[in-house]
Order: sequence, then structure tokens, then C-alpha cells
Amino acid sequence: MQVDKIKQLFKANFAEKIQQISKLPISGSSREYYKISTEFRTVIATYGLEKKENEAFIYLAEHFLKKGINVPKVYAENLDHGVYLQEDLGNKTLYSEILNQRKKKNFSDALFDTYKKVLQELLKIQTKGAAGLDFTICYPRAAFDEQSIFWDLNYFKYNFLKLSGITFDEQWLENDFKKFAKFLLQADTHFFLFRDFQSRNIMLVNDKVFLIDFQGGRKGALQYDLASLLYDAKAEIPENMRAKLKHYYTEILEKETQISPKAFDKHYFAFVLIRIMQAMGAYGFRGIIEKKEHFLQSIPPALLNLEQVLKSCYFLDEMPELKRVLTALPESEHLKSRAKQRLKVSIKSFSYKRGFPYDPSGNGGGHIFDCRFMDNPGRIEQYKKLCGKEQPVIDYLVQQGEAELFLQTIFPICSRSIQKYLSRNFDHFSIAFGCTGGQHRSVYCAERTAKFLSKQFDIDVELLHTEGW
Repeated sequence: MQVDKIKQLFKANFAEKIQQISKLPISGSSREYYKISTEFRTVIATYGLEKKENEAFIYLAEHFLKKGINVPKVYAENLDHGVYLQEDLGNKTLYSEILNQRKKKNFSDALFDTYKKVLQELLKIQTKGAAGLDFTICYPRAAFDEQSIFWDLNYFKYNFLKLSGITFDEQWLENDFKKFAKFLLQADTHFFLFRDFQSRNIMLVNDKVFLIDFQGGRKGALQYDLASLLYDAKAEIPENMRAKLKHYYTEILEKETQISPKAFDKHYFAFVLIRIMQAMGAYGFRGIIEKKEHFLQSIPPALLNLEQVLKSCYFLDEMPELKRVLTALPESEHLKSRAKQRLKVSIKSFSYKRGFPYDPSGNGGGHIFDCRFMDNPGRIEQYKKLCGKEQPVIDYLVQQGEAELFLQTIFPICSRSIQKYLSRNFDHFSIAFGCTGGQHRSVYCAERTAKFLSKQFDIDVELLHTEGW
């Protein structure tokens, strides 16, 4: 299991006793992140099965650090097992700062100054970061080339446009895609393109800006990353602030590279558009298809962004079918209905030895149930290496009878809570089961509860065993 591999790598590099390993909330990729805590430090462990992607991150991190760019240090790696350890930069992201500022004021002077620091670090990684970089190591391609563009356009077509209810002529749209790609490729592409330069991948540490999750970076145009930042759907940057921030970026760009604002602007809104389309593909796939909450929440602001951007996309006059479908998207009632937010119920098992599980919703709501009163299968030799999902442990707990009585007591409690949450249009509810090791009793109860609630309600159920089971 990945937790065991992470422990082995940590123990081989740090002479410190691990106090806790906690799985971090799942993001848009299949990569898994864990926080390791000792008496002296915290470290982030990454687990991913794509070896080339891991190699790209480690190479890029080392290269950028040598260039004086603020990225996390990589402490150790075992790529045969898909694991590496990196510096923990804390929990404060640009996105969390946006949410904090939004409670006080829509877009404060302090937040504007933070964005200026972000833009300075962006230009540094785009220009200095590109110098001497071996782009052949980049993943999944060395450059944001024609193939990359068509991947994004088709991602949008199949995972968003086809879910919108808008009809289109496939051949005409493909013809316009070719024209669009040709226009994008006219831009200067001799820079490092971060690829996913958005507020959740920007960390704020002691008044400094750090950049994370750049493993998809490659050679490309400057405009793409600025578009990613300023049209980040959940950030909801006001139009006047976007204009000011873009002006600031082009000012420092001209000083550093002698690239004029006019030259930059020629292709800027084309890159804004493809970035929005790529993001919509992700929102459709991760949100509508996989039903992940925060991707669904991004669809309405993304549609608003698209509506605003289309006013500046003069080049679309040469691409009539693409222009028609993009213009129709913000008015799609079918799409809006599919993007409606459903109640998400997070069910977790955890170990009391390691403390209560992390609540990513931020509202701290829900129930926590203590399963330690039940007889512990973990004390019986034949069950020690098994968990609460495996039949011998299930049979033991059923035979003892305590688990079933307990569940029949808590099912009505959870059901009543969910009914109230649904009636009040809330979007998140959590249920957690704890036992000594987070392996047998809590896992069994979490599994049973997830199955019960999935049958009873039209909700999204997310099940997580924090100890990795």
C-alpha cells in the first residue's frame, strides 16, 4: 500500500518518529497527497503511478530552485514505487486568501498587491525558468503544440459541449478548431508554460509567493498562464481588476523582455479562450460526470467569463461554427440544470491515535461517532492485517452484534440530518467514524453507512478511509 511505501521512504531519510500521516483532500488528478507529521517537522508525500509525470516534477523543481524561483524542495524520492517527499508550504493559498478578503471587501488593495507579487513570480518562472531547461523531460509533451491544443479542444467538445444540449456540425467545428490552433501557434512560444497557473496552486508563505503543481508545464506562450490566473473561475476577479493586473504584467514584461504590450495583446484573448475551454472540459468531466462538488461550482462563473471574453475575440469572425456554439453556451438551460449543486456527504473512517480528520468544507459540521466500545478485531491475530472491508472482519463484527445495533441507531440520526440539509439547500455534510487504529470497526461502519445513505437519498457520497484502507 502507498502509506507503507511513504513510511519506508520517510524513515530512510529522516531519523524521526512519525506521529501522524493524514491523507489530504483529493484534487482534480489521480495523484494522492499525504501530510507526515513528526515532533520537528511536517512533510508532504506525493503518490502517483505515472513515472514520467513524477520525473518531470522532480526535474523541474530542482531546475527552478537553482534559478532562485520559489518552489518546494524535494527531499527524497522512490520513483519505482511512485513516491516522493517534498517541502510542506502550509495551508495558505492564494484562493484561501481570496475567500478571506471576499468576506471583508470584494477586491482589496492588499489582495491587489498580493496578485502583483504573484505576477512577478510568474514572469520569473516563464523566462528565467525556461533558460537552460530540458523541455524533452516535460510531461506529457515537450511543448504546448498543435497536438496539445487539439487535446484541449476535444476535451472541451466531448466533456462539456456535448453535455450542454447545443447541437453543432462536427465537421464545421473541426474546421474551425484547425483555424483556431493555427492562430494560437503564431504566438512566440519560447517560454515556460506553467499550464495550471491558478489560485489553488499558488502558496503564500511569510509574505512570499511559492508555486506548486507545475508537473504539467512545458514550452509555450506567455499569454496562457496569465489567462489561467486572471480567468480562474472560482477566483471571480472583477473585470476592472483583470485589466489593471494585465496592465501591470505587460509593464514588467516589457522591462524584462522588450516584448511590447501590443505584441502580447495580439494573441492574448485567444489564449484566454482556449484556457476557459480547457477548464470547461475539466468542469464537465470532473463535475458533471464524476460529480465532484467544487468542479460543479466552477461552471456558472466559467460561463460568465466566457460571455465576457467573447466580446474581445475578434478572430472568431473567421470561425463561424465555433463562434456560434460558444455564444450559445452561457444561455444553455440544459447545462445550467446539470450544473446544479447537490448535497455532498463526506463519510470518513479515522484513527483516534492520530486525531480528528480534516474537514475540507470549512464549515465544521456533521457527526463523529466513536466505535471503540465494540470488540476490536485488531486484537485477534487472524484479523490484524485485514480491514473492515474484508469478509472475515465483516463476519466477525456481524456475529458480535454490537456493530449492527449501533448502525441501526445512527442511521435514523444521519437520515434526519440529511433531510434537513436538503430542505435548507446546504451543500456539504460530514460523518466520521473513529476507532483505535482506523482499520477495522470504523472502516466497516463507514462502508455500511455509505451504502445505506446512497440508497436512501439522491446525494453525492464521498467515502474516505484516512488510514489508507
